Amino acid sequence: MGTSRMFRIFVILGSAFMILLIILYWDDVAPSHLYLHPPVSPGPKIPHPPHPPAQQRPHTSRTPSFLSDIDAFVNQFLEPGTGEPTDPVPVDSSNQSEKAEERYIPRREWKIHLSPVAAELRERQEQRRRLLQEMCANDSLAFPGKNRSFDDIPNKELDHLIVDDRHGIIYCYVPKVACSNWKRIMIVLSESLLHDGVPQRDPLAVPRDLVHNNSMHFTFNKFWKRYGKFAKHLMKVKLKKYTKFLFVRDPFVRLISAYRNKFEMRNEDFYRRFAQVMLRRYAHQPTPPASVDAAAAAGLTPTFSHFVQYLLDPDTERELPFNEHWRQVYRLCHPCQIDYDFVGHLETAEEDAEHLLRQLRVDNVVEFPTSNRNLTASSWEADWFGTVPVEARRQLYKLYEPDFRLFGYERPDSVLHG
Repeated sequence: MGTSRMFRIFVILGSAFMILLIILYWDDVAPSHLYLHPPVSPGPKIPHPPHPPAQQRPHTSRTPSFLSDIDAFVNQFLEPGTGEPTDPVPVDSSNQSEKAEERYIPRREWKIHLSPVAAELRERQEQRRRLLQEMCANDSLAFPGKNRSFDDIPNKELDHLIVDDRHGIIYCYVPKVACSNWKRIMIVLSESLLHDGVPQRDPLAVPRDLVHNNSMHFTFNKFWKRYGKFAKHLMKVKLKKYTKFLFVRDPFVRLISAYRNKFEMRNEDFYRRFAQVMLRRYAHQPTPPASVDAAAAAGLTPTFSHFVQYLLDPDTERELPFNEHWRQVYRLCHPCQIDYDFVGHLETAEEDAEHLLRQLRVDNVVEFPTSNRNLTASSWEADWFGTVPVEARRQLYKLYEPDFRLFGYERPDSVLHG
């Protein structure tokens, strides 16, 4: 009798424990995610129907660990597919509300392509991903944080990883690499912005002030507030299941673009935070003008050479970490800890964007906005660095060498040798 009573108590406690888990994790893995877009591999796949809602699993005598319980629970909703989803079979919704239909009926937007992706585009991605793996395993390339594990990355360094649970996508945004347009696309796909009650479908219609608004994006950094000590475990589950991508560009050209945008144009915030520091340190202006307009009227704008000096100055990092607009990509996106499925280059942005949206099977939902802006060209490097001493150029290359080598950009010898 004692054994039977203890068994009943154990069953009751176990049931209460699992109910508590469901309540805790329902917010992020609710039925709206039962039909998550499965991870996509570069090669073509055979169409396969979507997974049905997870069924109750039979009881086993094995007692899993606490984290194993969480993993098993989350995996019910994030089970990877083996092929592209097809349109779902209509269900009888006569007794369900419209809200219930939205939550339980799989999305019809996933597109199936009958023709394969061009071999050239597939090979391009294979080469970029292979290069990342080789460089991360190459002892000749060393940089801070290269060999740490994902668990060792501080939470504050994960704020550039945007998660879209609706489609199973993780995007690491890099400022000055078309991140505004990709953020617009992530907002459209997440359906977090409504227009007259209908999700906004045009990326360019997303108001500019909302594009970089943190409230519009769910990032890994926000996991800590919601899940506490179990956040890293859930992050790793999503990193394993979701399609992860980033876009990069030539590191020196990115620096030129950042300088043009933040210091040639009148930006009050960047003037007070950074330009005044440069003017005091390198332009011999102990009391710089109080505002960017006053500085412009006095002809006091930090030069590109001042900007390079600021980046190389040891006091810069001691006082404040690099701003995201010139922080190295390896520090923003952690490519040696995260196995990215797609690596886009701004130099091939249109082809890569089309390829990626097709790979995500949402190219019939959203298009990458074309830009008519005057983009910074790599051919301008020699002109921009003409005022920078050769030794400073070489030191700057060492500072950004990991980004050059990780993402396949050639060493700019014409700049480094004067």
